[in-house]
Amino acid sequence: MQHASRPKILVCFGTRPEAIKMFPVVHALKAHPAFETRVVVTAQHRGMLDQVLQMSEIVPDIDLDLMQDGQSLDALSSRIITSFGAVLDVERPDRVLVHGDTLTAMMVSLACYFRKIPVGHVEAGLRSGNIYAPWPEELNRRVTAIIADLHFAPTQRARQALLAETIADENIFVTGNTVVDALLETKRRIIADPGLATAIEPLLKRFDGKRIVAVTAHRRENFGEGLTSIAKALVKLAERDDVAIIFPVHPNPAVSKAMVPLLEGIANIALIEPLDYPNFARMLDASDLILTDSGGIQEEAPSFQTPVLIMRETTERSEAIEAGTARLVGTSEAALVAAANQLLDSTSEYEAMASNANPFGDGNAAHQIVQILYERHFPGST
Repeated sequence: MQHASRPKILVCFGTRPEAIKMFPVVHALKAHPAFETRVVVTAQHRGMLDQVLQMSEIVPDIDLDLMQDGQSLDALSSRIITSFGAVLDVERPDRVLVHGDTLTAMMVSLACYFRKIPVGHVEAGLRSGNIYAPWPEELNRRVTAIIADLHFAPTQRARQALLAETIADENIFVTGNTVVDALLETKRRIIADPGLATAIEPLLKRFDGKRIVAVTAHRRENFGEGLTSIAKALVKLAERDDVAIIFPVHPNPAVSKAMVPLLEGIANIALIEPLDYPNFARMLDASDLILTDSGGIQEEAPSFQTPVLIMRETTERSEAIEAGTARLVGTSEAALVAAANQLLDSTSEYEAMASNANPFGDGNAAHQIVQILYERHFPGST
């Protein structure tokens, strides 16, 4: 490992959510003269990752391009650890930063462990308490936590979860979630250049006057019966004349096979291709209600004062529920329809959720992370 005057930091990610949440960290690191920063992408998701790279103006220094059609989790895991291990042997960084709960985060961390290279974990400490929900993300982040020596926790609850796993207090830093940084930066870019988010506008114009319900669904634990039940609930909601549903369909074939046959051809349901991040942010901003099994949207939606119904049995983001910005409803058709109708029909219920502040940060997480890295690599400096 090198110990030059400018420590080399490798920032590694592989999926669209990681890219969204890490681009503020990359920009903050590259702006700091103390570090040599290089970006490595595994591209375990290809097209959706590239959308964010283009929008955020990040050109990876190393692109492993590992995605394969129909890839299994174990085959992808082996490709990540061997390919990234080879990168480490050439780059010999002083530290690697990973994000969250992906296979990239876990396998990159493991490759670092084999070489005794320190790992910083952004968005550390999220826990559902069930290694099969979300699957495989819950185990991915737990293994990453065992290896990492710096833990950038988004909230106090995440910090407490790490302390409960005997992570040393002095290695845990509550920074807020970088997704708020990303969202606020994206909003600034859209204001400066409205053309960044025009793809969604014809659809919003088509549904003008209706209440927009945005939907995302892609969790592996919902594959099969869960997705079918969600689709049936959307059919019921679409019976309302005052509602229009916008559903960017995840590219995983398991999602489209479950959803499209039940939902296509319904006039006020728009099944669309995945949106790039500026258009996705615009959709969230224009929505009256969000139904999702995504983790990140639970963190993003409160910045738009948009209530969220979480279509999962557990969530590792309990702060959203405690803050009143989201409700956990599962995937039951009846429960989803009842919860959505309650919010759409009750002004007081709706406003009670919409008025709550975002519990996940103020948009300053990336700069805090870089400052902590500086203090760790240059002890005694101010």
